[in-house]
Amino acid sequence: MKVNAAFLRYRVMSYVCGTTLLLLFVILILKWTTSKQFQHEAVFQALDRILGIGHGVVLYPIYLVLASIFAIQARLKVSTLVLMLLAGFIPGLAFYMEHWIEKTYGFPRTEVTA
Repeated sequence: MKVNAAFLRYRVMSYVCGTTLLLLFVILILKWTTSKQFQHEAVFQALDRILGIGHGVVLYPIYLVLASIFAIQARLKVSTLVLMLLAGFIPGLAFYMEHWIEKTYGFPRTEVTA
């Protein structure tokens, strides 16, 4: 039961961290490709800073801690833990990694009761 709760916490942070990383990626691509044509360049600058700091300083460290706790409680291989931790760096990979762990190790999609 503890492992299921740890997996649920990892899953939530995987979605949150993955979503902010994808948003940051899209903002950076738009900033680099359209900043000369777009009149409101300050919007891209602000979103870049907010999402970059939010992901790198706040969300990713929380993701690292929760992924490590889950891997320890579930007794996953070190290589799986390394892949989980690296998934927070590559846009879109966090979603795939969470799904792969759910399928490979058979964690349920049901709600966890304390």
